[in-house]
Amino acid sequence: MLSTGTKAPLFEADSTQGTINLAQYIGKQPIVLIFYPMDETPGCTKQLCAVRDSRGLYARHNAIVLGVNPASLEHHRQFAEKHNYDFPLVVDAGGEIRKSYGVGKFLGLIAQQRVVFIIDQEGKIVFAEKGLRPTEEILGVLQSLSSSAQ
Repeated sequence: MLSTGTKAPLFEADSTQGTINLAQYIGKQPIVLIFYPMDETPGCTKQLCAVRDSRGLYARHNAIVLGVNPASLEHHRQFAEKHNYDFPLVVDAGGEIRKSYGVGKFLGLIAQQRVVFIIDQEGKIVFAEKGLRPTEEILGVLQSLSSSAQ
């Protein structure tokens, strides 16, 4: 898994909101990348619903949140529509994005690990943690980025 201080790998991929080119956000706003194992599982649904429910808090920091996993675009669309996710779910076809960030798989098996990365406006990773991270923790990092930018 990539560590803090590392330059974030750029990618371009399909999402529920069109093509996402990470380079378009560098220099403009912080990016929260949430690698989650699977659509429609209880833990993943809870994690992404927390993002949806906190959209105003993320907006205060001008942060974009991107959910990433290898499910198909159609599956992501159904998942997003069912739960009213208003942020992009990115298709990681072949696991290339996951691999570029060093995100592994559970016991080397099917599902990718759950990892949250926060990328600052210079394109560096400032937060990299495994697991179901609390919204407050993510917002705290975004707050510190906002404070240091002023």
